[in-house]
Amino acid sequence: MTPSDVKATLSFSDGSPSVELPIYKGTVGPDVIDIRKLYGQTGKFTYDPGFMSTASCNSKITYIDGDKGELLYRGYPIEQLAGKCDHLETCYLLLKGELPNAKQKEDFVNTVMNHTMVHEQLQFFMRGFRRDAHPMAVLTGLVGGMSAFYHDAMDIDDPQQREISAIRLIAKMPTLVAMAYKYNIGQPYIYPQNDLSYSGNFLRMMFGTPCAPYHVNPVLERALDRIFILHADHEQNASTSTVRLAGSSGTNPFAAIAAGVACLWGPAHGGANEAALKMLEEIGSVDHINEFIKQVKDKNSGVRLMGFGHRVYKNYDPRAKLMRETCHEVLNELGLHNDPLFKLAMELEKIALEDEYFVSRKLYPNVDFYSGIVQRALGIPTSLFTCIFALARTPGWISQWEEMITDPEYKIGRPRQLFNGASSRDVPDMAKR
Repeated sequence: MTPSDVKATLSFSDGSPSVELPIYKGTVGPDVIDIRKLYGQTGKFTYDPGFMSTASCNSKITYIDGDKGELLYRGYPIEQLAGKCDHLETCYLLLKGELPNAKQKEDFVNTVMNHTMVHEQLQFFMRGFRRDAHPMAVLTGLVGGMSAFYHDAMDIDDPQQREISAIRLIAKMPTLVAMAYKYNIGQPYIYPQNDLSYSGNFLRMMFGTPCAPYHVNPVLERALDRIFILHADHEQNASTSTVRLAGSSGTNPFAAIAAGVACLWGPAHGGANEAALKMLEEIGSVDHINEFIKQVKDKNSGVRLMGFGHRVYKNYDPRAKLMRETCHEVLNELGLHNDPLFKLAMELEKIALEDEYFVSRKLYPNVDFYSGIVQRALGIPTSLFTCIFALARTPGWISQWEEMITDPEYKIGRPRQLFNGASSRDVPDMAKR
């Protein structure tokens, strides 16, 4: 952090002495006011529900400019990464800070792909779940359960052990997600095939069976790889903050990532693409779009347009532009442009991009709108969408966890509160209650 020459002065109208607070400048983005000594100097806390104006850490990993519609991983625009790199190159970048050269990429890919198998006893762990359990319930348990199998890499103060844990999480997450899916539909698990790409291997584990060879479609493989890249990290969102908060206690990385998976399960976070697809199914057909749009514009109807707009981006979500291209590539490859649901989605997209009501409010289609359509086209059931999100976000989570662990300023998270409950009182006798 670079200190600013400018200081912030906090004054009080009750006659209390004013307080001078240091200001720090980041590489880009808003300056931050350092309030760490505020309580000690004034006896007061700040109040910021949702942390909308609070920087909880300093980070070098991901930067979002919501007004410009810009997303950078380690300084590289997401558009360039999605166009020129594959997912494992992006993982390397997030973990290590720079893109790999050819030799570094080869070594990293080999290392990851040699850790794709999971302990055989995890199959018995899986059998404790009902067949119809939600895949996210299964995934949360499996990721946390991995800490019971890898005691050789639980010392978070050892850089080598942290690195092998990061590799294991990135490598094994696709295997766990595919196992959760296969368990749910009653098919046998498909073991990893390490001569395939990261995304190709996942497609085979998801959709292959022991009774027939599985051939990876390169268009679908690239589409899935792009989904992984676009979702790999997204600054200090709810699940990433959860990973950091859980990790700040010194817990093992498997437990911290499991906490992130559990947070992602919430419909306001990882369930957005599922909600967008559900909306399309409820609209039903192209003939019903105009009526639906009228309801969306009626504030009293309670009808919401899912998959459009974003809390951070006040411009077109840069990930959505890329996901839109991928969406059309997949629909063309599979001949699905005339499928009723996909026709409906494309018509709704056209209206939203042209209708002044949506354009003026910057309600552009976001990445969740397109990723749900792409995943459905790939044959991924909606119940698994959030698991795919968790798989994709794992390298971001583990990179953020690593950064926090190595930050000399890191300490256990302990938010404060504005207490407005009952003040101290005596417990009355039973007869007087």
